[in-house]
Amino acid sequence: MVAGEGIIVNFAFMKRILIVIALAAAVTTAGAQSKSFKLGKWTEIQSSILKELNRSYVDSLPLDRIERAGVDAMLANLDPYTVYIPEEENENLRMMINKTYGGIGAVIYKPDVQGNVIINEPYENSPAHKAGLRCGDEILTIDGESVAGLTSAECSEKMRGTPGTKVLFKVKKVYTGELTDVRITRQAIHLPDIQYAGMITPNTGYILQTGFTEGVAEQLRKSIQALQKSAKLDTLVLDLRGNGGGMLNEAVDIVSLFVPKGSLVVTAKGKEDGASYTCRTTKAPLDIKLPLIVMVDSGSASASEIVSGALQDLDRAIVIGTRTFGKGLVQSIRPLPYGGQLKLTTAKYYTPSGRCVQAIDYSHRNEDGSVGHIPDSLTHEFKTAMGRTVRDGGGITPDIEVKPHEYSRLTYSLVLNGVVEQYALEYVRKHQSIPPTADFSFSDADYEDFIEFAKGKDFDYRSSAKTYFDMVRKELKRDGLEDAMAGELEALGKALDMEKEEFLRLKKDEIVPFIEEEIVVRYYFQPAGVQLRLRYDTQLQEALRRASSFMFSPDSL
Repeated sequence: MVAGEGIIVNFAFMKRILIVIALAAAVTTAGAQSKSFKLGKWTEIQSSILKELNRSYVDSLPLDRIERAGVDAMLANLDPYTVYIPEEENENLRMMINKTYGGIGAVIYKPDVQGNVIINEPYENSPAHKAGLRCGDEILTIDGESVAGLTSAECSEKMRGTPGTKVLFKVKKVYTGELTDVRITRQAIHLPDIQYAGMITPNTGYILQTGFTEGVAEQLRKSIQALQKSAKLDTLVLDLRGNGGGMLNEAVDIVSLFVPKGSLVVTAKGKEDGASYTCRTTKAPLDIKLPLIVMVDSGSASASEIVSGALQDLDRAIVIGTRTFGKGLVQSIRPLPYGGQLKLTTAKYYTPSGRCVQAIDYSHRNEDGSVGHIPDSLTHEFKTAMGRTVRDGGGITPDIEVKPHEYSRLTYSLVLNGVVEQYALEYVRKHQSIPPTADFSFSDADYEDFIEFAKGKDFDYRSSAKTYFDMVRKELKRDGLEDAMAGELEALGKALDMEKEEFLRLKKDEIVPFIEEEIVVRYYFQPAGVQLRLRYDTQLQEALRRASSFMFSPDSL
């Protein structure tokens, strides 16, 4: 050993350390070179294939189509949220992120390509609404061009445009049949994320939030303040059911309304510099003591899970409903050549207790390329601020599970095939006005009218049992067993067979609420539809009943 300046150096030991460091550096460099080599290799191969195809392929080469298909197929091997967005689809991206577009603010319906455009639903206070357009009005021309022969999408595209520009319609009014010219100035149409805010009991406020676009946290703050001013608010329900998420910063700002400034909300962990970060509340809270219920379901995803997970981990709210979707991945937008953009997954997010709620492991695929949910055996326990046990690996599990009402296959078929929506238009044509939403109800005579309307529509009205029976019968026929069981099959088939009219009568009680909602929206806009829906929301009613027995007691939580 050699002594000098108070430092003793073991040269043999240092030599070993330097060798290890050199080997580590060599491995790192080799790994980087390997990645670079693979990228260069496949880029060169792809380029060579395209050049050869372009030179020698027997037919004309649809380069745009095959290149786009190749890019989409490549990204599909990663996760469903990493996608290429060409320049011509940027407007759709902006609509997805901000729920904003330039237009007149109306939902249209075009049942026949050769027919007129029907105003299905103008948005409240939109240019269409202010210009006097209402449900049932028909548009014959757009800027002098007939809509006959145009698809609904083509008509919609002509109606949209830069805010401040004008569009001229020839309109046939629904009740008078009068033909009139209507000139409308397009505006920036923003579809609000706070779809409804009101009191559902004398002391319980309810807010339905449908997205996380820019400004929603401030909208929520104002909605709560309005409820506090107009009523004695001692409990708030924030409904995130069906809310697929949106902007991360809005989720953080929403949590900040209910917890002390500086509280941890979410942590993101990614690979590259800047992809890993921690988000804490930076704004003064609105109310840290207001009892809070957060409603969630399998459609609550991403930012909805950040909010519900943070409020659950911080023991600030009771989460009620069913397990959430399980999307714990963060996306970023990166610019690409020729005006395109890449939306790619750059990180995973973690709730304050340390949970990642991602339910599907896209990094480990089966041999056939399929992916599966993370099994419960591989999940881990975490603790909330008060020491309650919560788990990762599959969305946010509610503190109180309350399942929604289950509807029949017939009801789903009526809604998804547009039969209920089409009937609402017919109803509007026959009724210039209806009572206020709180007083409106669909009469027995009205339902008879609906049955007659629905009988003439083409939709699958089989029960779930009859559907399964038909599938079993096909399998028996395929196995050569149908004849041997002919008697039993015939008897069971007759028992399960039900006429369309008979089945519609049987399921009246669950069909009527959907009809009523579609109708009141046509007269009083979307908030009225939510107000009507709340009348039949048994899941919410059960949630309030079960929460009240131990709500917000630290010992209970």
